[in-house]
Parts: sequence; structure tokens; C-alpha cells
Amino acid sequence: MADFFSPAGQGYILKLHIVPGARQTMVAGLHGDRLKIKVAAPPEKGRANQELLEFLAHTLKVPLKDVRLTSGATSRAKVVAVHDISPDLESRLLALLSKS
Repeated sequence: MADFFSPAGQGYILKLHIVPGARQTMVAGLHGDRLKIKVAAPPEKGRANQELLEFLAHTLKVPLKDVRLTSGATSRAKVVAVHDISPDLESRLLALLSKS
């Protein structure tokens, strides 16, 4: 299993390193034990956080309501909970690494 996510309750917890203000929103590999994601939104008024959650929901094919920022709202180091008990969610999370 990759270090950037771990199972928890009704889904997974993701440890992320976010780079706001990028040219486009994309996975950029690993940053230590965190998944690095470049976000094409400025870190103002929660726009980068919202872009991140929308990107994860779309990429992981889960409803936006099932992706929640649990810590790091004003930090580059963020923790996101993905509430989905689908048996293939782990493989979708691992596939994020191939998008870098």
C-alpha cells in the first residue's frame, strides 16, 4: 500500500502536499509520504481547497459530498477523507500515482 493513504472507517484518509497557483491541476508524484498535487487556483478565500476537493472527487469518481478536508485548511500539508466503501477505491487511489 502507498504511504499517502490509509483505510479509515468508511473510506480512506489521504495525506497530501498541495502547490497552489499552478498552471493546471494535476498529480505531481510523491513528496515524502504525501501525494503532491498542483492546484490551478490561488490560495485565496478557500479557492485552492475547493479546487482540490473537486479534482479528487472527479479523479476518484466519487461524489463531491464524499470528499472532505479534515485538516490543513491554510497549510500546504493537508489531510482529506474520502468516504467510499467501494472495493476498488484502493486501486483508484494507487492509480493517482500513474497520473504524475
